[in-house]
Amino acid sequence: MADRGGPLEAAPLPAELRESLAELELELSEGDITQKGYEKKRAKLLARYVPLVPGNCVSGVNLSLPAENKIPGPSQTTAVPKQKSRPTTSRDERFRSDVHTEAVQAALAKYKERKMPMPSKRRSVLAHSSVGAYTPPDTSSASEDEGSLRRPGRLASTPLQSHPSVEPWLDRVIQGSSTSSSASSTSSHVGARPAAAPSTAATPGAAAATALAGLVAHTHIDLQSAPPDVTTGLVQHVHYERPQVASVRGTPRGYSTSVLETADGVPVNSRVSSKIQQLLNTLKRPKRPPLKEFFVDDFEELLEVQQPDPNQPKPEGDQMVVLKGEPLSVGAPWPPSLLAALQHWGTTQPKAPCLTALDTAGKAICTLTYGKLWSRSLKLAYTLLNKLTSKNEPLLKPGDRVALVFPNSDPVMFLAAFYGCLLAELVPVPVEVPLTRKDAGSQQVGFLLGSCGVTLALTTDACQKGLPKAQTGEVAAFKGWPPLAWLVIDGKHLVKPPKDWHPVALDAGTGTAYIEYKTSKEGSTVGITVSHASLLAQCRALTQACAYSEGETLTNVLDFKRDAGLWHGVLTSVMNRMHVVSIPYALMKVNPLSWIQKVCSYKAQVALVKSRDMHWSLLAQRGQRDVSLSSLRMLIVADGANPWSISSCDAFLNVFQSRGLRPEVICPCASSSEALTVAIRRPPDLGGPPPRKAVLSMSGLSYGVIRVDTEEKLSVLTVQDVGQVMPGASVCVVKVEGTPYLCKTDEVGEICVDSSATGTAYYGLLGITKNAFETVPITAGGVPVSDRPFTRTGLLGFIGPDSLVFVVGKLDGLMVVGVRRHNADDVVATALAVEPMKFVYRGRIAVFSVTVLHDDRIVLVAEQRPDASEEDSFQWMSRVLQAIDSIHQVGVYCLALVPANTLPKAPLGGIHISETKQRFLEGTLHPCNVLMCPHTCVTNLPKPRQKQPEVGPASMIVGNLVAGKRIAQASGRELSHLEDSDQARKFLFLADVLQWRAHTTPDHPLFLLLNAKGTVTSTATCVQLHKRAERVAAALMEKGRLRVGDHVALVYPPGVDLIAAFYGCLYCGCVPVTVRPPHPQNLGTTLPTVRMIVEVSKSACVLTTQAITRLLRSKEAAAAMDIRTWPTILDTDDMPKKKVASIFRPPSPDVLAYLDFSVSTTGILAGVKMSHAATSALCRSIKLQCELYPSRQIAICLDPYCGLGFALWCLCSVYSGHQSVLVPPLELESNVSLWLSAVSQYKARVTFCSYSVMEMCTKGLGAQTAVLRMKGVNLSCVRTCMVVAEERPRVALTQSFSKLFKDLGLPARAVSTTFGCRVNVAICLQPNRLGKLAEQGTAGPDPTTVYVDMRALRHDRVRLVERGSPHSLPLMESGKILPGVKVIIAHTETKGPLGDSHLGEIWVSSPHNATGYYTIYGEEALHADHFSARLSFGDSQTIWARTGYLGFLRRTELTDASGEPHDALYVVGSLDETLELRGMRYHPIDIETSVIRAHRSIAECAVFTWTNLLVVVVELDGLEQDALDLVALVTNVVLEEHYLVVGVVVLVDPGVIPINSRGEKQRMHLRDGFLADQLDPIYVAYNM
Repeated sequence: MADRGGPLEAAPLPAELRESLAELELELSEGDITQKGYEKKRAKLLARYVPLVPGNCVSGVNLSLPAENKIPGPSQTTAVPKQKSRPTTSRDERFRSDVHTEAVQAALAKYKERKMPMPSKRRSVLAHSSVGAYTPPDTSSASEDEGSLRRPGRLASTPLQSHPSVEPWLDRVIQGSSTSSSASSTSSHVGARPAAAPSTAATPGAAAATALAGLVAHTHIDLQSAPPDVTTGLVQHVHYERPQVASVRGTPRGYSTSVLETADGVPVNSRVSSKIQQLLNTLKRPKRPPLKEFFVDDFEELLEVQQPDPNQPKPEGDQMVVLKGEPLSVGAPWPPSLLAALQHWGTTQPKAPCLTALDTAGKAICTLTYGKLWSRSLKLAYTLLNKLTSKNEPLLKPGDRVALVFPNSDPVMFLAAFYGCLLAELVPVPVEVPLTRKDAGSQQVGFLLGSCGVTLALTTDACQKGLPKAQTGEVAAFKGWPPLAWLVIDGKHLVKPPKDWHPVALDAGTGTAYIEYKTSKEGSTVGITVSHASLLAQCRALTQACAYSEGETLTNVLDFKRDAGLWHGVLTSVMNRMHVVSIPYALMKVNPLSWIQKVCSYKAQVALVKSRDMHWSLLAQRGQRDVSLSSLRMLIVADGANPWSISSCDAFLNVFQSRGLRPEVICPCASSSEALTVAIRRPPDLGGPPPRKAVLSMSGLSYGVIRVDTEEKLSVLTVQDVGQVMPGASVCVVKVEGTPYLCKTDEVGEICVDSSATGTAYYGLLGITKNAFETVPITAGGVPVSDRPFTRTGLLGFIGPDSLVFVVGKLDGLMVVGVRRHNADDVVATALAVEPMKFVYRGRIAVFSVTVLHDDRIVLVAEQRPDASEEDSFQWMSRVLQAIDSIHQVGVYCLALVPANTLPKAPLGGIHISETKQRFLEGTLHPCNVLMCPHTCVTNLPKPRQKQPEVGPASMIVGNLVAGKRIAQASGRELSHLEDSDQARKFLFLADVLQWRAHTTPDHPLFLLLNAKGTVTSTATCVQLHKRAERVAAALMEKGRLRVGDHVALVYPPGVDLIAAFYGCLYCGCVPVTVRPPHPQNLGTTLPTVRMIVEVSKSACVLTTQAITRLLRSKEAAAAMDIRTWPTILDTDDMPKKKVASIFRPPSPDVLAYLDFSVSTTGILAGVKMSHAATSALCRSIKLQCELYPSRQIAICLDPYCGLGFALWCLCSVYSGHQSVLVPPLELESNVSLWLSAVSQYKARVTFCSYSVMEMCTKGLGAQTAVLRMKGVNLSCVRTCMVVAEERPRVALTQSFSKLFKDLGLPARAVSTTFGCRVNVAICLQPNRLGKLAEQGTAGPDPTTVYVDMRALRHDRVRLVERGSPHSLPLMESGKILPGVKVIIAHTETKGPLGDSHLGEIWVSSPHNATGYYTIYGEEALHADHFSARLSFGDSQTIWARTGYLGFLRRTELTDASGEPHDALYVVGSLDETLELRGMRYHPIDIETSVIRAHRSIAECAVFTWTNLLVVVVELDGLEQDALDLVALVTNVVLEEHYLVVGVVVLVDPGVIPINSRGEKQRMHLRDGFLADQLDPIYVAYNM
């Protein structure tokens, strides 16, 4: 390193300095200090530690780069001689970033180290390579906002504050031990090491260290770039100052009430700083304190519009003038038309060679003479016009289009076909041979042929035999192609014309001569028409420019069907009686030197190649000593306008100058399908000026400005001129967008040509033709520059010195990111410069842009070599990101590597870009490595929401009154009106009810239990249940020696035993706790939960069956936990028939009846206490709401362990006397139709199920409705089917269930939802109209669905929108509020009441509220106020329970049973589950719904946050090799629909996301599994 100018030793900065830097950093990220102030202060702090280096350059600090929000460019290390271009073959010496900013260390002082792990892939067992290959961890300045502090204890992160240098990291690598930092915990798979990715783009400021081991200890200090915050919390990417856009929404007093109601003022956008803006707003408003809640509505998420940088370069030159080429020489004896020339040579020089075709071995297979060409063309013309008929009409008329389908290896047949068509006055449309029915782009070509009205295709015998055939033996119909007749034009199929037949067309008319196809950027194919006159003019201009003369030999490597290959090798050559040696692509692939050998053996004067051919021949030239290129006078480089062609030209000249190649022979040219040849360099002997090169600043170019770069920085583009304007043409450069104003002389624009030799139109497309072929450039004053229209070429460039044309890119490859323009070809050139040959194939890189979140994002796709290891490829990708970032100052959104030979190919090699883009967007690219960097690229996210200062609850109520809104409050029917209180008193204790029923209706059946086959396995009448309960009570008192009030755990499978055990406990005064039994196949995870509930509930005894007793005491159980610590275990299978002396009667209704334990989706175990009063009130409410009588039968398919499921299974039948048909959900796994068959068989009018049951039926029975109907399943008996849930109703699932089983008679309105939670297990139930009330028509309205704006929800607002509007989210009412239940919506923080349709926490007050938590495992103090909350204002007497769910009440137009307006309760989601990101509140289900929609192979999805990254876990229902397609799609959809950057995408197998018995996702279990690395993911992608 010493010879590189001795970079600074990274002496660890003193702790206090690091502290101050970190504080400064924080100030900047919080916006308390401007960028400028930050830089000043930082420079001051560091001044003492930056040793001065002689000269003005601090080594390693690139002072010439603009201080933007990008990675500082790597320091220029080697002086490159002026005339050399950027050598694309030179390895990556110039691109390696040795930059490591001290900001990293400053951040380290404050925060823990954050590594970017390499994506982990399941199949790869990564071998440990040498230390040199390891990459130091990225130490970026990721400031974590307060909301996401890591959980203590769970993530022991290795703090690196004490090691500012990176040595300890190296030690760790050498030992190969796995660190347990939170970031790398996921990559410690089999044999994998937690690789810290070179997070190049993770932090634009803190450039990642990709330095190799030797450079690890060195650190460069960069004085300019501020490290941004890469957290998703507050994304502060763009660090240069931008005008403040204050969006303050104000409503002055005099506005109409509707404006006040929605608080929808008009955003005030202004450059005035927000402070002044606030002042202005106060002046507009009344002087009393404003009610912010109604005046400032902050959910308008305005996407940042990137403001132009005031310091960006602007063009300063004069306005350009139109550049005229030399006139077409008049004196020359030009033939009147091309066909006249052909006739002339065919008849006067019939023996002269016209075309030599070669085979793949390089042997000449056929030489076509001019005589032969003329006679074959005549034959074909005659056949086409006279011998093809359909229904006695000639098939073709003059002017009809004919497709020419010829392989690239048969130029001879093509030539005859092309000229035959011209002679017959038909229009040839040359297209590629469609090899398969699904060729890339072939469908588009079909559309072109269809729109041109093509009915006939000409081809060769061999080609026709090779095309795919249908069963009839005819050529198969290709996708998108019109029906075609195929004509083989080999000699034997043609007819010789009679002597007196002569073709008509031998003069150059205005009619169309041929149509050339062109594929646009979007992938659509258009046809460009070229008239006979243009054709002739093009041939004349090329003849004059290239000084072609009779009898010269030209070797052509290009495609002869279009572009320069056609113009030089088929048209101009015939005009001048030249001899063309055509070299097929297949031969070039076998022998890249073939064209040079042919130039040598044929002594060719002109060769026509692409830069690719020159590059290939360089790689193959070593063995060839004896070739000579001295005969060449012009080596025309057809893609000389490409940025990487210059390096091929230079390198080619270097090698072949010693073999006779003269430097002036190389002639790059520029051409476009619309304007044909635009410019070509001519050798000095033809009067061309000396060739020029321009070294342009890449940054200037991105703003469309030409700045010749003198300082030899890295980010430059070297371009060569493409010569002078064509003879007879005028050229000017106009602005790319908008009105075609002339550009200034130092401005890049689109080159336009006015000449008689351009194309004339896009066939059949008048609109875009006008734009491209009839542009009228105007001066700044608005005056047209010429009375003739110009043709746009699609080339971007400028006119340089000596009137030379320079091209810097194509419009098709233009990517506009923010306000800057980048060229796809330039980006490819940069990527190639990073050690290309090792990991990827040189010619197989595609760069394109996709629009995500209203801006172009750059995507780079390359083919990976099969021998490249995962590690190497990843490293290559990281370095490419870095190189592109430092050279183009633009971030790459996605970099994907695909297996070799899988990208769609263009016909002659190269990549079909639009098809690749299509596959990327559809998720069919199948990459094997993906690196996404949305954090750096996406800089236009809306600003993170700043929480408004909270409005006091009092002013809120006043505000509601002002706005005429009612307070959101609703209640079910009054209990007192509904039944005599006498019965309610009698039924206070369920044990009494059961005894009363056993006495009055002993044989009335209460329960039927079904097994998987649908047969009844056990039943219970009132008296049977009573007797079994007595036996249990006796056993508890005698065997268990339990006292009154002891807790008993009931560990039973769903069934009548569980119910009997429950009442047995009540009979002897014990408190039952129902517990789901452990799963025998999964003891390791299910047994600890059982154990935990038994422990937490302080159960003195466990009641269970014999089978479960054996399981609890088995060896497997002992392996999972210590089985000696169980309390007494009693099995109730063989109990003696005993009575209890006396049945216990509680002293008061407030005594504890049972405990209800459940694990919430956030992983918290909570048990609630239910008193006897609450239990009977619950049963009473359900009885009234669902109208349950002893004559009713209901079917229940729920788990009986907690919540409403337990109440319906164990309590309600005893209270109301109805018969319950019990269907254990577990049995549906072996017989999906069990539940629906039972409903049909027992004609149940009311049935309850869970979402998981509904989903099983929808997925499992979707295709079997016909079979079920044949088996006699009929659901027309169902009046109401209620889904028991503690979540937002799943509208899509209930709708698809209803639609699917409509065929089996399920009424359309039957399905509805319920809502309960821990503090009150049943708040809403929606019974349909049934029973007595239905006859009176008063059962209440159907559930309503509203559509709300999802963006507003994030800001805790409700905004109703129309169905189908963007960002709309359907919410279904959660059922009718139960009798006796009151609900109010309260503000989550101020606890004040909210108005109608405002989002807040749902609070509930009812006789059946639970009385408190028995214990919340580990978090008692936190939840003390859940059961005894009071409003902070208004009705502060009522005691409410807080549900922990967000929702809103909305008064509908409907009326309920009592004639009152109906208030609908909408549940939005659990507060505990919400994700706080970017200052907004997201509900996981909304993000998950978007993700599931993104691709058909996403089976399920769950999201959670980790540190403050959003982690998306996706279950892949498809092939593992297609898994990586999903990474980009998931990232795109979450950005587009939720304005969030996904941090980690985890792809797993189906069934990995844990789902509880209610069908809810256990996201916290999943998160723990992810952090503990137990998911065995297919792939983990860390979006940088």
